[in-house]
Amino acid sequence: MANRTDPAAKSIRGTNPQNLVEKILRSKIYQNTYWKEQCFGLTAETLVDKAMELDHLGGTFGGNRKPTPFMCLVMKMLQIQPEKEIVIEFIKNEDYKYVRILGAFYLRLTGSDIDVYRYLEPLYNDYRKLRRKLADGQFALTHVDEVIDELLTKDYSCDIAMPRIKKRWTIESLGALEPRRSALEEDFEEEEEKEDNDQPADELEDRAHEKDYYRGRSPTRERDRDRRRDSHRHRDRDYERDYDRDYDRERGRGRDRDRDREKERDRDRYRLREDKDYGREREGRERERRDRDRDRGRRRSYSRSRSRSRDRKEHDGDYRKRRARGSVSPRRHGDEDGEPKKKKEKKEKKEKKDDGTDHPDPEIAEANKLRASLGLKPLKV
Repeated sequence: MANRTDPAAKSIRGTNPQNLVEKILRSKIYQNTYWKEQCFGLTAETLVDKAMELDHLGGTFGGNRKPTPFMCLVMKMLQIQPEKEIVIEFIKNEDYKYVRILGAFYLRLTGSDIDVYRYLEPLYNDYRKLRRKLADGQFALTHVDEVIDELLTKDYSCDIAMPRIKKRWTIESLGALEPRRSALEEDFEEEEEKEDNDQPADELEDRAHEKDYYRGRSPTRERDRDRRRDSHRHRDRDYERDYDRDYDRERGRGRDRDRDREKERDRDRYRLREDKDYGREREGRERERRDRDRDRGRRRSYSRSRSRSRDRKEHDGDYRKRRARGSVSPRRHGDEDGEPKKKKEKKEKKEKKDDGTDHPDPEIAEANKLRASLGLKPLKV
């Protein structure tokens, strides 16, 4: 409830007055301690006391972008929407400069274009110093006229987007606003009158003649004006002629540039085609070279395998021949003396025949065995 707009408040620029402040800044103001403690329950009459306590202006500051008391009071004015007369009294207050700036800021947000120019432009003559809080929390020195110029010319002020207003000359052309008069214009007129009173009559006539001359009343002035006009006409014609000539030249140069660019593009395309063809030929050559090397490797490996098999066969043949030529193992084919098996058998037969143990008569054979064991000669019966 404390953050709601006054039900009697009128919509400004087709929306709620508090919506003139961005939502993020609005939520930060609602969460600020100064808003909760000092701005609760303020009215248009009690708001003046809080405005008189201000000692600086600004938008937000610090790492978490805390709003300043000035911004909280602006938000409170948008919430309660004071009457236009009260706001004008704020602006006309010369004793408290921050009260004046508060009223000017609120009028810039909510007022019409004519009221903004009518009530804010006279503040250009106020040169008093102001303290402004920057975004980093430091203070900077400024002046009232600088703040007013920022409100009238810039799109942002104190972290708030200013509503669009028309240019002054547009309003003057519609007749809704009088031309602006400088505050020093009266001083200039008084000084001119003093100078005229101090000068003699002859000098006054000369000055009047000069004034008439520069105002366009003198015939010589009119002749000079006609000559200048004619010279300007000739100069404009020469300028147009030179411009046309330069335009034709630039056009011709532009065509030449376009032709050169087309030629360069054709060259680049031809080069790309050549590079592609060369790349394809190179890939084909490399592929053929790889196939050739692969075939050579296969042939070499095949010839090496054939030579190895041939060498192995020859080696096996030589080994077999050497085995065949070599001496037979005595344990396998004969006795310890190396005699063949057949010779041994014949020898044993002869020995058996000499012993007589093979005699057909068994008795004689047994007797021969005994005699042989005794080392005697066998019986030959």
